[in-house]
Amino acid sequence: MKDTLTLQGLTLRHQQRTLVDGIDLTLSAGSIHGLVGGSGSGKSLTCAGILDLLPPGVLRSAGILHLDGHRVEPARLRGRDVALVVQNPRSAFNPVRSLRHHALETLDTRHVRGSEAHRLILDTVREVGLEDADRVLDSFAFQLSGGMLQRMMIALALLADSRFLLADEPTSDLDVVAQARFLDLLERLVVDRNLGVLLVTHDMGVVARSCDQVSVMAHGRIVEQVDVHRLFESPHSPEAQTLLAAHRTLTREAYAP
Repeated sequence: MKDTLTLQGLTLRHQQRTLVDGIDLTLSAGSIHGLVGGSGSGKSLTCAGILDLLPPGVLRSAGILHLDGHRVEPARLRGRDVALVVQNPRSAFNPVRSLRHHALETLDTRHVRGSEAHRLILDTVREVGLEDADRVLDSFAFQLSGGMLQRMMIALALLADSRFLLADEPTSDLDVVAQARFLDLLERLVVDRNLGVLLVTHDMGVVARSCDQVSVMAHGRIVEQVDVHRLFESPHSPEAQTLLAAHRTLTREAYAP
Protein backbone atom coordinates (compact mmCIF):
# COMPACT_ATOMS: atom_id res chain seq x y z
CA MET A 1 0.00 0.00 0.00
CA LYS A 2 1.35 3.42 -0.98
CA ASP A 3 2.11 5.99 1.72
CA THR A 4 1.79 3.51 4.58
CA LEU A 5 4.01 2.07 7.28
CA THR A 6 2.73 -1.32 8.39
CA LEU A 7 3.81 -3.34 11.40
CA GLN A 8 2.84 -7.01 11.56
CA GLY A 9 3.14 -9.33 14.54
CA LEU A 10 5.57 -7.35 16.70
CA THR A 11 6.51 -9.52 19.67
CA LEU A 12 9.01 -8.45 22.32
CA ARG A 13 10.38 -10.66 25.07
CA HIS A 14 12.53 -10.36 28.16
CA GLN A 15 13.97 -13.74 29.08
CA GLN A 16 10.91 -16.02 29.30
CA ARG A 17 8.36 -13.22 29.61
CA THR A 18 6.42 -11.81 26.65
CA LEU A 19 6.10 -8.03 27.03
CA VAL A 20 4.46 -7.19 23.71
CA ASP A 21 2.49 -9.84 21.87
CA GLY A 22 1.63 -9.84 18.18
CA ILE A 23 1.04 -6.13 17.55
CA ASP A 24 -0.37 -5.09 14.15
CA LEU A 25 -0.45 -1.39 13.24
CA THR A 26 -0.81 0.61 10.05
CA LEU A 27 0.19 4.26 9.84
CA SER A 28 -1.03 6.29 6.88
CA ALA A 29 0.35 9.53 5.49
CA GLY A 30 -1.71 12.55 6.45
CA SER A 31 -3.23 11.06 9.60
CA ILE A 32 -2.55 10.58 13.31
CA HIS A 33 -2.93 7.13 14.88
CA GLY A 34 -3.21 7.15 18.66
CA LEU A 35 -1.75 4.32 20.75
CA VAL A 36 -3.25 4.43 24.24
CA GLY A 37 -3.29 2.34 27.37
CA GLY A 38 -2.61 2.41 31.06
CA SER A 39 0.83 2.37 32.64
CA GLY A 40 2.63 -0.88 31.83
CA SER A 41 0.35 -1.71 28.91
CA GLY A 42 3.30 -1.87 26.51
CA LYS A 43 2.56 1.17 24.36
CA SER A 44 5.94 2.90 24.75
CA LEU A 45 7.78 -0.39 24.30
CA THR A 46 5.79 -0.99 21.11
CA CYS A 47 6.80 2.45 19.83
CA ALA A 48 10.48 1.72 20.54
CA GLY A 49 10.16 -1.76 19.06
CA ILE A 50 9.02 -0.48 15.67
CA LEU A 51 12.53 0.89 15.07
CA ASP A 52 14.20 -1.80 17.18
CA LEU A 53 15.39 0.76 19.74
CA LEU A 54 14.91 -1.53 22.72
CA PRO A 55 16.20 -1.38 26.30
CA PRO A 56 18.89 -3.87 27.36
CA GLY A 57 17.61 -7.42 27.70
CA VAL A 58 14.49 -6.90 25.59
CA LEU A 59 14.56 -8.85 22.34
CA ARG A 60 12.42 -8.69 19.22
CA SER A 61 11.31 -12.27 18.62
CA ALA A 62 8.90 -11.48 15.79
CA GLY A 63 7.68 -8.56 13.73
CA ILE A 64 7.75 -7.44 10.12
CA LEU A 65 7.77 -3.87 8.77
CA HIS A 66 6.49 -2.81 5.36
CA LEU A 67 6.96 0.65 3.87
CA ASP A 68 4.66 1.28 0.91
CA GLY A 69 4.07 -2.47 0.72
CA HIS A 70 7.77 -3.38 0.61
CA ARG A 71 9.43 -5.22 3.48
CA VAL A 72 12.16 -3.21 5.21
CA GLU A 73 14.46 -3.60 8.19
CA PRO A 74 14.06 -1.14 11.09
CA ALA A 75 17.66 0.06 10.86
CA ARG A 76 17.07 1.25 7.30
CA LEU A 77 14.21 3.49 8.43
CA ARG A 78 15.71 5.09 11.54
CA GLY A 79 16.43 8.76 11.07
CA ARG A 80 15.36 8.54 7.45
CA ASP A 81 11.78 7.63 6.52
CA VAL A 82 10.80 7.30 10.19
CA ALA A 83 11.75 9.63 13.03
CA LEU A 84 11.22 9.30 16.78
CA VAL A 85 10.17 12.03 19.21
CA VAL A 86 10.78 10.90 22.77
CA GLN A 87 9.15 11.89 26.05
CA ASN A 88 12.35 13.42 27.39
CA PRO A 89 13.84 15.23 24.38
CA ARG A 90 16.89 16.43 26.32
CA SER A 91 18.20 12.86 26.31
CA ALA A 92 18.12 12.76 22.50
CA PHE A 93 20.71 15.53 22.05
CA ASN A 94 24.46 15.41 22.53
CA PRO A 95 24.97 17.84 25.44
CA VAL A 96 28.28 19.22 24.11
CA ARG A 97 27.03 19.98 20.60
CA SER A 98 24.84 22.88 19.56
CA LEU A 99 21.48 22.33 17.94
CA ARG A 100 22.93 23.76 14.74
CA HIS A 101 25.51 20.97 14.77
CA HIS A 102 22.74 18.38 15.10
CA ALA A 103 20.86 19.97 12.19
CA LEU A 104 23.96 20.06 9.97
CA GLU A 105 24.68 16.41 10.76
CA THR A 106 21.14 15.48 9.80
CA LEU A 107 21.39 17.22 6.45
CA ASP A 108 24.84 15.79 5.81
CA THR A 109 23.29 12.31 5.64
CA ARG A 110 21.22 13.65 2.70
CA HIS A 111 24.35 15.24 1.15
CA VAL A 112 22.93 18.73 1.68
CA ARG A 113 25.73 21.08 2.70
CA GLY A 114 26.99 24.65 2.58
CA SER A 115 24.70 27.64 2.07
CA GLU A 116 21.80 25.44 1.01
CA ALA A 117 22.00 23.56 4.33
CA HIS A 118 22.08 26.75 6.40
CA ARG A 119 19.11 28.20 4.51
CA LEU A 120 17.08 25.00 4.88
CA ILE A 121 17.86 24.79 8.60
CA LEU A 122 16.69 28.36 9.24
CA ASP A 123 13.52 27.86 7.21
CA THR A 124 12.68 24.60 9.00
CA VAL A 125 13.33 25.94 12.51
CA ARG A 126 10.99 28.83 11.75
CA GLU A 127 8.43 26.42 10.29
CA VAL A 128 8.17 24.59 13.61
CA GLY A 129 7.56 27.87 15.42
CA LEU A 130 10.94 28.53 17.04
CA GLU A 131 11.50 32.26 17.03
CA ASP A 132 14.96 33.83 16.98
CA ALA A 133 16.21 30.85 15.00
CA ASP A 134 19.92 31.71 15.13
CA ARG A 135 19.88 31.99 18.93
CA VAL A 136 18.09 28.64 19.25
CA LEU A 137 20.47 26.93 16.85
CA ASP A 138 23.54 28.22 18.67
CA SER A 139 22.17 26.92 21.98
CA PHE A 140 22.81 23.59 23.68
CA ALA A 141 20.01 21.29 24.79
CA PHE A 142 20.37 22.16 28.48
CA GLN A 143 19.72 25.84 27.67
CA LEU A 144 16.25 25.28 26.17
CA SER A 145 12.87 24.26 27.52
CA GLY A 146 11.31 20.86 26.93
CA GLY A 147 8.75 22.37 24.59
CA MET A 148 11.44 24.00 22.47
CA LEU A 149 13.39 20.76 22.29
CA GLN A 150 10.26 18.87 21.19
CA ARG A 151 9.90 21.34 18.34
CA MET A 152 13.56 20.95 17.48
CA MET A 153 13.17 17.18 17.31
CA ILE A 154 10.37 17.67 14.81
CA ALA A 155 12.57 20.11 12.87
CA LEU A 156 15.27 17.42 12.67
CA ALA A 157 12.68 14.94 11.40
CA LEU A 158 11.67 17.40 8.69
CA LEU A 159 15.32 18.01 7.78
CA ALA A 160 15.77 14.25 7.45
CA ASP A 161 12.77 14.28 5.10
CA SER A 162 11.02 11.72 7.31
CA ARG A 163 7.57 10.61 6.18
CA PHE A 164 6.46 9.08 9.48
CA LEU A 165 6.82 10.32 13.04
CA LEU A 166 6.68 8.14 16.16
CA ALA A 167 5.87 10.40 19.12
CA ASP A 168 6.15 8.71 22.52
CA GLU A 169 4.23 10.67 25.18
CA PRO A 170 5.43 13.98 23.67
CA THR A 171 3.08 16.16 25.73
CA SER A 172 3.36 14.49 29.14
CA ASP A 173 6.10 16.78 30.48
CA LEU A 174 4.71 19.99 28.96
CA ASP A 175 2.49 22.60 30.60
CA VAL A 176 -0.95 23.09 29.07
CA VAL A 177 0.12 26.04 26.89
CA ALA A 178 3.17 24.22 25.51
CA GLN A 179 1.06 21.10 25.03
CA ALA A 180 -1.53 22.97 22.97
CA ARG A 181 1.19 24.59 20.85
CA PHE A 182 2.86 21.24 20.22
CA LEU A 183 -0.41 19.64 19.10
CA ASP A 184 -1.18 22.66 16.89
CA LEU A 185 2.19 22.15 15.20
CA LEU A 186 1.74 18.40 14.82
CA GLU A 187 -1.72 18.75 13.29
CA ARG A 188 -0.51 21.44 10.88
CA LEU A 189 2.43 19.36 9.69
CA VAL A 190 0.21 16.33 9.14
CA VAL A 191 -1.74 18.47 6.68
CA ASP A 192 1.06 20.58 5.18
CA ARG A 193 3.73 17.86 4.99
CA ASN A 194 1.43 14.82 4.67
CA LEU A 195 3.12 13.25 7.69
CA GLY A 196 1.91 9.99 9.17
CA VAL A 197 2.08 10.01 12.96
CA LEU A 198 1.92 7.42 15.72
CA LEU A 199 0.99 9.33 18.88
CA VAL A 200 1.60 7.33 22.05
CA THR A 201 -0.27 8.84 24.99
CA HIS A 202 -2.24 8.11 28.13
CA ASP A 203 -4.20 11.37 27.74
CA MET A 204 -7.61 10.75 26.21
CA GLY A 205 -8.07 14.50 25.80
CA VAL A 206 -5.10 14.53 23.42
CA VAL A 207 -6.60 11.54 21.59
CA ALA A 208 -9.99 13.25 21.22
CA ARG A 209 -8.39 16.42 19.90
CA SER A 210 -5.76 15.09 17.51
CA CYS A 211 -6.20 11.46 16.49
CA ASP A 212 -8.00 9.90 13.54
CA GLN A 213 -7.61 6.23 14.49
CA VAL A 214 -6.92 4.69 17.90
CA SER A 215 -5.43 1.42 19.12
CA VAL A 216 -6.00 0.53 22.77
CA MET A 217 -3.37 -1.64 24.52
CA ALA A 218 -3.55 -3.77 27.65
CA HIS A 219 -1.11 -6.40 28.93
CA GLY A 220 1.05 -6.12 25.82
CA ARG A 221 -1.75 -6.65 23.31
CA ILE A 222 -4.07 -4.48 21.25
CA VAL A 223 -7.58 -5.01 22.57
CA GLU A 224 -9.40 -2.48 20.41
CA GLN A 225 -8.61 -0.68 17.15
CA VAL A 226 -11.16 1.78 15.86
CA ASP A 227 -12.00 5.23 14.48
CA VAL A 228 -11.61 7.86 17.21
CA HIS A 229 -15.25 8.97 17.06
CA ARG A 230 -16.49 5.42 17.45
CA LEU A 231 -14.18 4.87 20.41
CA PHE A 232 -15.62 7.83 22.29
CA GLU A 233 -19.21 7.00 21.34
CA SER A 234 -19.20 3.26 22.06
CA PRO A 235 -15.97 1.78 23.46
CA HIS A 236 -15.98 -1.99 23.18
CA SER A 237 -13.15 -3.21 25.39
CA PRO A 238 -13.18 -2.92 29.20
CA GLU A 239 -9.79 -1.17 29.01
CA ALA A 240 -11.11 1.54 26.68
CA GLN A 241 -14.19 1.97 28.87
CA THR A 242 -11.97 2.44 31.93
CA LEU A 243 -9.75 5.00 30.20
CA LEU A 244 -12.75 6.99 28.99
CA ALA A 245 -14.50 6.88 32.36
CA ALA A 246 -11.35 8.25 34.04
CA HIS A 247 -11.05 10.94 31.36
CA ARG A 248 -14.66 12.07 31.85
CA THR A 249 -14.28 12.15 35.61
CA LEU A 250 -11.14 14.27 35.40
CA THR A 251 -12.77 16.59 32.87
CA ARG A 252 -15.80 17.13 35.10
CA GLU A 253 -13.56 17.82 38.10
CA ALA A 254 -11.48 20.29 36.10
CA TYR A 255 -14.55 22.33 35.19
CA ALA A 256 -16.40 21.98 38.50
CA PRO A 257 -17.12 25.30 40.27
